Amino acid sequence: MKYISTRGGCAAVTAPEAILKGLAPDGGLYCPEKFPTLSPDRLPAMVKMNYTQRAAEILEMFIPDLSGGSLRQAAEKAYAKFPVPVKPLDGKISLLELWHGPTCAFKDIALQILPELMSLSAKKLSDNRKFHILVATSGDTGKAALEGFRDREGFSVLVFYPQNGVSETQRLQMVTQEGGNVRVCAVNGNFDDSQTGVKAIFADDTIELNNTVLSSANSINLGRLLPQVAYYVSAYCDMLASGAIKNGQMLDITVPTGNFGNILAALYAKMIGLPIGKLICASNSNNVLADFLATGVYNRRRELRLTTSPAMDILVSSNFERALFHLSGGDAELVRDLMKNLAENGSYTAPESLKKTFDNTLTGGWCDESRVSGTIKSVWENEKYLLDPHTAVGVAVARENISENPMLVVSTASPFKFTEAVCESIGADGDTIEALGKITKITAPEPLRNLGSKAIRFTDVVEKTEMKDYMISNL
Repeated sequence: MKYISTRGGCAAVTAPEAILKGLAPDGGLYCPEKFPTLSPDRLPAMVKMNYTQRAAEILEMFIPDLSGGSLRQAAEKAYAKFPVPVKPLDGKISLLELWHGPTCAFKDIALQILPELMSLSAKKLSDNRKFHILVATSGDTGKAALEGFRDREGFSVLVFYPQNGVSETQRLQMVTQEGGNVRVCAVNGNFDDSQTGVKAIFADDTIELNNTVLSSANSINLGRLLPQVAYYVSAYCDMLASGAIKNGQMLDITVPTGNFGNILAALYAKMIGLPIGKLICASNSNNVLADFLATGVYNRRRELRLTTSPAMDILVSSNFERALFHLSGGDAELVRDLMKNLAENGSYTAPESLKKTFDNTLTGGWCDESRVSGTIKSVWENEKYLLDPHTAVGVAVARENISENPMLVVSTASPFKFTEAVCESIGADGDTIEALGKITKITAPEPLRNLGSKAIRFTDVVEKTEMKDYMISNL
């Protein structure tokens, strides 16, 4: 297995090399040169496996360089302590709950194993340098990265998050983070400002870090993306086991989408052979992706709206570049041109042939804040199931796209991470974790309890132009 850049300006590398580099030297993202194949007869066999075993099997397909037991051990370390269940919602929709990890968001599934993958990759390549993990977060990735790399030898972590652009629970999770090798800093600006700043740091070849290498825990890193493929395969297996689907039957999947990595992993699952029908990309009021899928025009020249689903408050979805590359048949020149237009002009238009390929692969939809709140309310009243705002976006858009196929909606975060929005939606008095638990009689996940009593460790705020200097001074 070799991995190539979406922009075609550098040599192919192995998976361990791609995982350690994060971003390709030409500014592109590493992608599989060709996809492995998941044979249809493997799924019934995988039904008998647990999540750890399924994840290891999928990872070995993409990262054969690390096979031979090491990936199975890594998966065991990462996933032995939390489930990845599929829950039926209303007879038409099932929810894939990805938030039972240590930070109560779907990012845990990738970021609990990413440190293991990076350590294994460094050992494979006899690379004894230290790694500085640089992260821009819209809320969940930051905490998951901090927790995953906390006190891990050979690694340090710096997380930038948008000031006033995350929920209070998300902020508290980050600024109270324990560990001697972690640091957190707010940026005056939005997530796109933070993400642009981090990308600029990676592209700056004047930075000298001695024996330390910059790497990423964002979903631009192949080691973040590939573990996410496994939970779509696992969900299909669980639905086979429950009788919700028959082997070979198409499964439609709706993914609430911000930076596009989560739905890209579903596209990868489809490309290796998982029977997936429609892939539905669900957006909030920042509907740049829904507009592209409808018109073929990607236009970030619009106001970024701050919503109750902050992980989706993004106008430049980094992983969308990988989708452009794959669905254009690996046309790196086209991708370079489109990305150049986006950087210089704030927009690009897909060629008609590429637009048709997208039409056959992805469907887009979005909903505004009132419908997000109404969906949380109706699902609670009718099903006694509590949705977070991101999952509510997914459910609302999925309901518009029900077909003869079973529908799976990705549930990305615990509702207790967004208590202000959830309490208001269901008419609960108060806006705290305690208030939400009291009215719903649902116990909040253990990692979120007593957050308010933890010591604040990080209070720094910088301008977006100061991010590089801040990183260098705090290494």
